[in-house]
Amino acid sequence: MPVPLKVGFFTMPIHPLHRPLHETLREDRELTLVADRLGFVEGYFGEHVTDAAETITSSLIFIAWLLEETKNIKLGTGTVNIPNRHPATVAAEVAMVDQMAKGRFIFGISPGGLLSDAELYGNLDNDRTAMFLEGINMVLDIWAGEAPYNLKGKYWTVSTERTTISELGQGTIHKPYQTPHPPIVVTAVAPFSKGVTEAAARGWDPISANFLLPQWVKTHWPKYVDGCAAGNRPADPANWRVAKSIFVADDLATAKRYATDPSGPYFSYYKSLAHKLVKNGRANLFKADQSAPDSSVTAESVVDQLVIWGTPDKVADELMAFRENVGEFGTLLYAGHDWADRGLAIRSMELLAEKVVPQVNHGATTPRAAVA
Repeated sequence: MPVPLKVGFFTMPIHPLHRPLHETLREDRELTLVADRLGFVEGYFGEHVTDAAETITSSLIFIAWLLEETKNIKLGTGTVNIPNRHPATVAAEVAMVDQMAKGRFIFGISPGGLLSDAELYGNLDNDRTAMFLEGINMVLDIWAGEAPYNLKGKYWTVSTERTTISELGQGTIHKPYQTPHPPIVVTAVAPFSKGVTEAAARGWDPISANFLLPQWVKTHWPKYVDGCAAGNRPADPANWRVAKSIFVADDLATAKRYATDPSGPYFSYYKSLAHKLVKNGRANLFKADQSAPDSSVTAESVVDQLVIWGTPDKVADELMAFRENVGEFGTLLYAGHDWADRGLAIRSMELLAEKVVPQVNHGATTPRAAVA
């Protein structure tokens, strides 16, 4: 049976530097409220401390702001960058947000990708993958254990042995609402990601990033299958989330202008992101031919390869083709971009939810000749 496509969003918003911070934060808040109204099933928020364009510094704080104003959508960290925080802080804050959310929370984790954040927190030259593993293991051990804690690692120590007063609750960290903990997802940004396999073996699920070429997104599913086999669990495509930059408009000319114009928000997003990633040695993400020089990666080429834009019919056809290429996945995560035009931005989300996704799901169960 075909896997029904659900829709959510993932935003690590890149806003123009000239926009006031309070304004962009409220815009990203409105994105979530619109998504909840339209039946988006999930929403994730990136977090970066040392980036003036990527403005959410704590996804947990941002989610806490939204919980009482949303009704059905599950909200997730995208991601908590484990090496940059003490594991006890992560355990305590995530448990509190999960209790506040009462089941509407998803715990997204990663080693963190912003190098200026790594420098800020003193781990630029460390093995951040090792820090990530030690940190998340300590978080899970805290939730599985009881006070007093006594966890010792290479990078952190968690102990309340000397100060616990059990009868008063002192020395105890609260547990999450969901048992044994919230669902855990990891963002996959590398082709043939070994992290996807390791995560799947532990019962975690992947999000494929929106800035990967389709041929690299396609490599994640076999890695997920391998990990599920190692973890003795079924590899269900419904658990695979794929982020994608999409813009839908009522007419083709508007869609093309908004999504591809050099002064538009999609072009600006990828101009900024590609420059950062190429400078940090990740140009491979944007190159179909790995022998091509890094200079071949331009904002124009990246937008052309990664952004799906058009009327609902055109976008639905391209999404079906994308899904046939990379494999079936359960949740399409609409990538958040700056709202250069609020009306067009909201209309794009409406058209995606109300026209595109139903058409994709209808096409998945109908022979293509009958759909055309």
